[in-house]
Amino acid sequence: MRGQLRVEEHKENNQSASPTPATPEVGRAQLHSQIAFIADGQSKVRLFRGLLRAERHAILTAGSYRYFSRETTVTHQGDPADRLYLLIHGSARFFFLAPDGKKIYLHWLAPGEIFGAASLLTEAANFVVSTEVAANTHALVWHNNVIRSLVKTYPRLLENVLSVACDYLMWYVATHLSLVSHSARERLANVLVSLAEGIGHKTSSGVRVDVTNEQLANTANVTLFTASRTMSQFQRAGALVKSRGKILILHPDRLFANAEPGSRSAGT
Repeated sequence: MRGQLRVEEHKENNQSASPTPATPEVGRAQLHSQIAFIADGQSKVRLFRGLLRAERHAILTAGSYRYFSRETTVTHQGDPADRLYLLIHGSARFFFLAPDGKKIYLHWLAPGEIFGAASLLTEAANFVVSTEVAANTHALVWHNNVIRSLVKTYPRLLENVLSVACDYLMWYVATHLSLVSHSARERLANVLVSLAEGIGHKTSSGVRVDVTNEQLANTANVTLFTASRTMSQFQRAGALVKSRGKILILHPDRLFANAEPGSRSAGT
């Protein structure tokens, strides 16, 4: 790939991300292979849809590489939206801090997805939500002045970001409708299926999702007690096997089977 990808050091809340592209999870050669994979159009990254190979190369080399350790908060709600990020390895999630300090999980992000799109706005804007990495994560980042300049050169970039923003609106509508019309059990089932499709890891037995009961409860808007009880019901039904911080989904269809007799999963 033409050009030299820059490596930046990241410091947030007294945490510093490794400035070295080589880590136990992704070596230097594998990292460059992933980036080349994106540049050559072999990876379906929405940000680069409809762009020519030379254009993808130019945009990628205008960015910088960063590595974030587990549970690092990359962007903070209320802070200036000054950077656009593209996940290339690992996963992340949006969350919102309520006035009482409660962390409310929102959308989960998989490799190939972006966050920090408000940085493309001409008028100064702040991040509406925070973004936290859920596992050791590698990302490409563009400062707002750089990405705005790239949008002027490659207008298709803005169209692609608007398409992503439209999907987020559709996700919000679906989430709100689910909250109004679905039971707690159905909401948890939908969250599990969504996470399996987005950040799940396929194994010989099923799909593994790295998520805790607390995170599931928060995402599905149910109490921790309800989430724990329903997850036990799912396990007894053979739909999944749960362990500390991990869930192996064996039969997704069984998540939507009728609840056990006498159980009350419609509450929150």
